[in-house]
Amino acid sequence: MQSFRTEIENPVVAKDILDLEKKIREFREGKADEDKFRSLRLARGVYGQRQAGVQMVRIKLPFGKVTSEQLKRISAVSDEYSKGRLHITTRQDIQIHYVSLDRTPELWSQLEKDDVTLREACGNTVRNITASPTAGIDVNEPFDVSPYAHAAFQFFLRNPICQEMGRKFKVSFSATEEDSALSYIHDLGFIAKLQDGKRGFKVMLGGGLGSQPRHADELFDFIEVEKIIPLMESVLRVFDRYGERSKRLKARMKYLIKDIGKDAFMELVAQQKKALSTEIVEFDLEAFEKGPSLQNIEIPSVEIKDQKEYETWKSTNVIPQKQEGLFAIGIRVPLGDFYTGAAVKLADLIKKYAGNELRFTLRQDILLRHVREELLPFFYSELKELGLAEIGYNKTVDITACPGTDTCNLGIASSTGIAAVLEDVLKEEYPEYLNGKDITIKISGCMNACGQHNMAEIGFQGMSIKVGKTVAPALQILLGGGVLGDGKGRFADKIIKIPSKRGPDALRVLLNDFEDQAQPEEKFSEYYNRQGKTYFYDMLKYLADTTNLVESDFIDWGHEKSYINAIGVGECAGVIIDLIATLLFESEEKIENANSALERKAWADSIYHSYTSIVNSAKALLLADNQTTNTQAGIISLFDEFFVTTGKIELSTSFKEFAYQLNENEPTEVFANKFLDDARLFHKRVDAYRTKEIENGK
Repeated sequence: MQSFRTEIENPVVAKDILDLEKKIREFREGKADEDKFRSLRLARGVYGQRQAGVQMVRIKLPFGKVTSEQLKRISAVSDEYSKGRLHITTRQDIQIHYVSLDRTPELWSQLEKDDVTLREACGNTVRNITASPTAGIDVNEPFDVSPYAHAAFQFFLRNPICQEMGRKFKVSFSATEEDSALSYIHDLGFIAKLQDGKRGFKVMLGGGLGSQPRHADELFDFIEVEKIIPLMESVLRVFDRYGERSKRLKARMKYLIKDIGKDAFMELVAQQKKALSTEIVEFDLEAFEKGPSLQNIEIPSVEIKDQKEYETWKSTNVIPQKQEGLFAIGIRVPLGDFYTGAAVKLADLIKKYAGNELRFTLRQDILLRHVREELLPFFYSELKELGLAEIGYNKTVDITACPGTDTCNLGIASSTGIAAVLEDVLKEEYPEYLNGKDITIKISGCMNACGQHNMAEIGFQGMSIKVGKTVAPALQILLGGGVLGDGKGRFADKIIKIPSKRGPDALRVLLNDFEDQAQPEEKFSEYYNRQGKTYFYDMLKYLADTTNLVESDFIDWGHEKSYINAIGVGECAGVIIDLIATLLFESEEKIENANSALERKAWADSIYHSYTSIVNSAKALLLADNQTTNTQAGIISLFDEFFVTTGKIELSTSFKEFAYQLNENEPTEVFANKFLDDARLFHKRVDAYRTKEIENGK
């Protein structure tokens, strides 16, 4: 593997890209531990695919906002390094599949030329911060949440407090009480509010989906906007320190809140106040409040051949903005997949006619903004030519689905295959749902809920079902979920598991019964609540019968061969080296990071790097002594017990007092220098102790 050089001018970004290239080279040469390399790679947006030898690259796009230049850059990268397909995620990211691991630093370097990053799009980090796609244009919003979401993205990108947490952390910003950014399923969710004319947010804490969904707790009914980033920083510090690290399935924030309770958690949050890098954050609102100049646009003349079709499209896909005379256009992107040819033409359109901005949505779609009313016929014609004028944006037919077994290592059954079939059923047999909004259909290929199946009115989860000595692809049907608004929501109930090939019949049964039995103006969720879970189990029970399966039932949607229940192949092969030595080496790297932060006058960053170096060094000795722990707080407690009180490592205080100095001191230059010296000295003592133990054959 040849050494790579980047042309990026920003030294921090350039170093990040070169570090990835260096670690890839060390991994290929068997010099890097596989688990540690995976952690570093994921934090840089590089994720192993189901297919051996290739990676999925996830591009982090804060609240889905993209300019023409950025979209063209992303398209060029997809053409050069992949197959020209772009996939929109439910977190408003873009994914590119089938990328060679060795070319990822080069790909990243190309993206950064237009200020697009891979950093922290995956891994145990703060994932992409999402927001309502209509933020800034919504007629009902109290204010635009976009600048606050953007500021949070900037503040926590590369922030040392959230680089190696026990698990990922998700944040959302909803523009209105409709809660279209789904605050109740997030680790931290913010809903825009006005109180006495002052901007602020309702705050939700500790939500999540997965196999055990949890509704977020209301943390504050209102806090001022300038307090949200200090709150986020405090919460992340506590999660980093006390969150589970060994048992992956119990490592999300929701489990920490469940275990210790919201009140105890907030007591720990309050203890972080002195250590915060800032108490109040100011936001640059001007860039978002200054609208695009649209006055000198030449209106192209077009002829609409099918006026009825055009009017239908307008009724389902066009949204009036709060800015008078301007409209947003929703583009429905089935399964979130579109191609670079259309993307480049779309980039040209928004550059010339629509304020040079679009946003990817949480339903895997595209929202164009700032379109003058007289341009709507022109946009319709252009989008139709690109195949991007399908009606039903944000409606029932707009099905959400994760990639499933197409590319994901964890996929159990095909989610994209069944989604395409269900969409055809809706379009051909239930055209009323092309403009229906009360039912959402979401599909995930496994229990992890990337397709958000357990918060939909009708959800499907990929599974397998045993039939004699063989297995068939199956779907768990879930019903009754939905967003209730203002931080409230309902998780769907698991009803029954059926063979996958009967999914379309299940949808027909549900929609037919809804049409026959629903009361006037009754929504699907209300109808579900009235009828009850048993009613739907009895209705669908006959579809679960596996005694009459035919050969095609053992072939999953979109596949030609018989179904095999297996997760994907491993991501990479590598030689595992001494984990203890690796931890001590990483402690040295964290000390170097602390020193670099000092040179940048980033006192709080330096202090946190020193803290993580100290904890890492302690963990190394505990591992060498066959002691394990699940949290940083546990490491600190055990190190006192096994190394300080026994006199094996000499400290002037307890290790707890030594490590937690960062909580007792403000982030000043003086303390940052002192704590860095402490980290260096501690590392030397630990390294010397470890060397002596090795020499003695221990």
